[in-house]
Amino acid sequence: MARVGGEGMVAIWVLLACTWAWNPGFVNGDTDSNDASALSVLFSSLNSASQLTGWKQSGGDPCGESWLGITCSGSSVTAIKLSGLGLTGTLGYNMNQLSSLTELDLSKNNLGNKSSIPYNLPPNLHRLDLSNNQYGGSLPYSISPMVTLEYLNLAHNQLQGNLGDMFGSLSNLATIDLSSNSLTGDLPQSFSSLTSLTSLYLENNQFTGHIDVLAGLPLQNLNVANNRFTGWIPNQLKGINNLHTENNQWSSGPAPPPPPYTPPPPGRKSNAGQKSGGIGGGGIAGIIISILIVGGIIAFFVIRRKSRKYPTEESLEQDRPFAQFASDEVKVAEMKTVQTSSMFDTEKLPPPAPVSLKPPPIDRYKSFDEDEFSNKPIAKKVNTTSIKAIIYSVADLQIATDSFSEDNLVGEGSFGRVYRAQFSDGKVLAVKKLNLTALPSRSSDEFIEIVGNISRLHHPNLTELVGYCSEHGQRLLVYEFQKNGALYDLLQLSDEPLSWNDRVKIALGTARALEYLHEVCSPSVIHKNFKSSNILLDMELNPHLSDCGLEGLVPNAEFQASELNMGYSAPEVAMSGQYTMKSDVYSFGVVMLELMTGRKPFDSSRPRSEQSLVQWATPQLHDIDALDRMVDPALKGLYPAKSLSRFADVIALCVQSEPEFRPPMSEVVQALVRLVKRVKMNNRMAGGDGQETSRRAGDQDDYMF
Repeated sequence: MARVGGEGMVAIWVLLACTWAWNPGFVNGDTDSNDASALSVLFSSLNSASQLTGWKQSGGDPCGESWLGITCSGSSVTAIKLSGLGLTGTLGYNMNQLSSLTELDLSKNNLGNKSSIPYNLPPNLHRLDLSNNQYGGSLPYSISPMVTLEYLNLAHNQLQGNLGDMFGSLSNLATIDLSSNSLTGDLPQSFSSLTSLTSLYLENNQFTGHIDVLAGLPLQNLNVANNRFTGWIPNQLKGINNLHTENNQWSSGPAPPPPPYTPPPPGRKSNAGQKSGGIGGGGIAGIIISILIVGGIIAFFVIRRKSRKYPTEESLEQDRPFAQFASDEVKVAEMKTVQTSSMFDTEKLPPPAPVSLKPPPIDRYKSFDEDEFSNKPIAKKVNTTSIKAIIYSVADLQIATDSFSEDNLVGEGSFGRVYRAQFSDGKVLAVKKLNLTALPSRSSDEFIEIVGNISRLHHPNLTELVGYCSEHGQRLLVYEFQKNGALYDLLQLSDEPLSWNDRVKIALGTARALEYLHEVCSPSVIHKNFKSSNILLDMELNPHLSDCGLEGLVPNAEFQASELNMGYSAPEVAMSGQYTMKSDVYSFGVVMLELMTGRKPFDSSRPRSEQSLVQWATPQLHDIDALDRMVDPALKGLYPAKSLSRFADVIALCVQSEPEFRPPMSEVVQALVRLVKRVKMNNRMAGGDGQETSRRAGDQDDYMF
């Protein structure tokens, strides 16, 4: 029996050993598997094996072993401190898996090589220090949702461009150091939300504008020296002990007077020297005088209004300027009455007699265009002198389009039909005839305002506005004509498939168009209707994004529902109907999926599991073997292997369900630029004939994205 029992124990131990050996967590020992995986990728990306003692590319246990610079709490990695080691390379692509990481310090290394700071940063950091490296580009928007962040140091890099308005949620930030970069533009208004900020270092940049947004912050250390700031230094900042403002372009002379009363910021004491328990004698006297003055003004206008007779039509004809002045004067009086009514709620003032701000109707002054009239009492006048576009008549466009014949119809979109227009001088243009139901109102002034917004948009990858027509109730826009039509048609209807090079080129061009709208235009422009049928291609297959500046016409639930059925709209649009720049990024990712797979965003003819392109493709984007099966069969295998893989990586980031995790378009552009460079390099390696390399030959395409 004892012998049998011993054999049983041996069998149990063997079974346990086998179980442990097959347990995936056993490889990483004490460390969370996601954390161990992220550190292994980071190790391979840094290319610094000799400096990182104890680190392993695979199979390591960061928390159970002695990995240099790693601090753990239980099985979670909580800190990475690798300062001053001369590290090169990049951060890993999955750093956002380090969900327990609170401190990341990679300062005083040689990271970046002028590339942007990665957007997939750990999401719950308290301290982030990437100072004294070689990072370029702009600040990543992934910093915006880091609500726990307390310390941010990106000094002594090569950062460029404006600071995005990304600080609204960072109320815990106590220190920001962006010094010694090449940052430009005004300080973002969201700086006013940094209610815990005590130290701000912005010296040695190229910032412009005023620093008034800093006035309400509890700053103890402020350095804005060696910039291009203008205006005056707010009085609230002059009391800071450690203040440096030299070498800017401050205004000379006395500062403008403060507003009549501005409530002090929370937590900051008033400089009036008054006790908080009461109001001094001077304050009481001032209030009494103000009441008497305002009361006198009100009484004057009430009496005057009662005694005034309304002007007749004849008097308006004889002395219209005076009548207009009288109307303006009444409006001022009414505004003052409204503003002061809340101050005198104990007084029973008689309600003012109703005053019409609209002159009596006179038929001979009526506009010929009935659409000029709206329910607004005062029409908004739009200055057309700044619009650099040709004004066409309806007759001109009727002749050019053969009375908008079906033969010249080249497309129909959400806002109206598009016609090919052949003019007498031989020029061919595209005329978009807007549906009047798409306009929020039928006012020509509103349409001219839309035209003005469109005419200010200029980029090689946008469809250029040539002219417009607002006549006889018609609203028409005239654009450049792109001979190769829409991308959607080339993908779905053309007998000649686009090459892989052309697909990458189209993706990059449209990405640059969205980057311009989002990050160059001020204020930013959200497209709201980004899809492959709005990407037009010229004879060289350069993309031109259309319908830009028409975002004000993307309105109702019916339109949103139709777009959702097409498969382009982001999840948050379906839930709330609200569009953001990140919604455009999602739609861009859908178009990239179209380019990669040749499929429609939504195809009811396919099996249910494959009808939604995003839902079908997303789980497979990181599977190399699955990508071979997903890629457009029309390419016949002619694409570089790593190019396809990196293209899929960009798609995966853009179509994430959470908007805050999608990258800004500037980072998408940089990723695609690197991809294009690699495609060109492959072509040269293949003999410079411009032909695509096969997937098998593309396996030598080994580079870091």
